[in-house]
Amino acid sequence: MVRIRLRRTGLKNQSTYRIMAAEKESPRDGRFLEILGSYNPRTNPSTVVVNEDRVYDWMSKGAQPSDSVIQIFNSVGLMDRFARFKAGESKESLLIEAKAAYEKHAASGKVEKPIVEEKKAPAKKPAKEKEAEKVEEVPSVEPTETLPIIESAPVIEIAEITPEETIPEAPSAEEKAESSPAEEKVE
Repeated sequence: MVRIRLRRTGLKNQSTYRIMAAEKESPRDGRFLEILGSYNPRTNPSTVVVNEDRVYDWMSKGAQPSDSVIQIFNSVGLMDRFARFKAGESKESLLIEAKAAYEKHAASGKVEKPIVEEKKAPAKKPAKEKEAEKVEEVPSVEPTETLPIIESAPVIEIAEITPEETIPEAPSAEEKAESSPAEEKVE
């Protein structure tokens, strides 16, 4: 199976990419079938150069673009033009439109999609708006009963201990030795 994917070129931290057609099993920088264009993400806006007639040829033969290549193709409007190519629009008119799209992309960084009149389904609301509506629908509940406030808690008196009532300390090691009966040696 043929994939249209990126091949890294350039020095360390200065990467540029070639858009190429390659077998799915071949390594990223390995054997390829054809170079279809280039992509430089380091420029502002990114530089994209694609030989669209060859891309149309490979994609019509069944080549699948990778996810990153699809994003690059969408940035210049190539995927929309390919859909119109499959629908029967002439290749020459699409290539003229593509040339204008690349010039516009280089100048502004964005490509506007051509206006096509189609019936669209009503736009769905984002999830955050739906949650906000749910929160607004819940009626606020006011507490009907209040808990009684305890004004005074019982006071516990602690008796003071006088020095006479103190607990005697444990005898030290020396006192234990003196008071304990030692074995008497008989002479």
